[in-house]
Amino acid sequence: MRRWLALLVAATTSLVLIALLVPMALLIRAVAENGAMSRATAAAEYVAVAVGTPDLTLAVQQAGRPVTVFLPGGGTVGGQAPRSDAVLLAATGRSVTAAAPGGREVLTSAQTPEGTAVIRVLVPDAELTKGVREAWLALLGLGLALVVLGIVLADRLALAVTRPVDGLARVSHRLAGGDLSARAELGGPPEVRSVALALNHLAGRIDDLLAAERESVADLSHRLRTPLTGLRLDAEALRDPEERARVQSRVDALQRAVSTVITDARRRSAGRGTCDAAAVVRERVRFWSVLAEDQGREVSVSLPDAAVPVAVGAEELSACVDALLGNVFAHTPEGVPMAVRLAPHDAGVLLVVEDSGPGFDAALLERGTSGGGSTGLGLDIARRTAESSGGGLTVSTGPEGGTRVEVVLGPAGT
Repeated sequence: MRRWLALLVAATTSLVLIALLVPMALLIRAVAENGAMSRATAAAEYVAVAVGTPDLTLAVQQAGRPVTVFLPGGGTVGGQAPRSDAVLLAATGRSVTAAAPGGREVLTSAQTPEGTAVIRVLVPDAELTKGVREAWLALLGLGLALVVLGIVLADRLALAVTRPVDGLARVSHRLAGGDLSARAELGGPPEVRSVALALNHLAGRIDDLLAAERESVADLSHRLRTPLTGLRLDAEALRDPEERARVQSRVDALQRAVSTVITDARRRSAGRGTCDAAAVVRERVRFWSVLAEDQGREVSVSLPDAAVPVAVGAEELSACVDALLGNVFAHTPEGVPMAVRLAPHDAGVLLVVEDSGPGFDAALLERGTSGGGSTGLGLDIARRTAESSGGGLTVSTGPEGGTRVEVVLGPAGT
């Protein structure tokens, strides 16, 4: 916008200056020519007064410019010049101005006892344009200075408009990234301030809605506690031990599922957190290593020693890692080796989980689809975790034919 406004002002200023300076330049040239011709006419009249007197030669010399006096008898006084048609016309008693080689000639007549004398004064081209070139250069410099000044003022004006708009864009991106505390500064033109007020009002409204959602989630947890307690009491009242254990396990599973739903909803409502990806992955790999040892799986782990902050909460990343490692245990035979690697990436941090199993089915990438009797939400959980941080998830075939899952996590602070 700044560039377009500067170009617009430059074009407009140039057109206005052309409309003003071109006639002024022509006027300056006309004034210079008229001044030179007026001085030549005055010199001719000065010499005409001395025609027919002994002082004629002295007057011609004192004229200070090329002067020729054509006498009635055919003689001349002063510089040599041809008797042109303009001289013959002036001999009839008329004042004549005509073009001549090297300039212009001013011809005037004077009456003498012998007849009509013609005084010719030559105005050189240099005198006709004296000072015109300098004046034109001054006008050109003035025009360029005005154009530059207009562009600078337009750029300052455009900056006063674009800076608040850029601020609005940054605030909108922060809001889209989950930073609900972002607010726009009220500055710039009235229209931009109006947009900033509307954006701030929208951000406040979103914050209020999320606060109401958190309250609703809290109410939901209290409302579900009573029926779950009743189910647990009914299960404990069963006489058959096997039936009682089976129902109690189902109630426990239901309670865990409800707790997970509530925790996930609270986490989304509270905004995006951060954690040390290296510490979380290290802890979850240590947890799953016990099962891997029981199944005779070789686990290769490559983690950086330094902290790796990512734009994902510790609970979310733990669930993501558990889902990926759980898929390996659920969809590969016992004894199949696996590898976990965490490394820097252009877009943040790269988490790679791969195995040497039979490979993957493309249908497993769809939400709710599973080939091993599970819920089929593992990869979807990992994908949503990656996308919430600004990254993504890809599944491909590893170098040994197994499944390779790459999760890109955005860095903390984005």
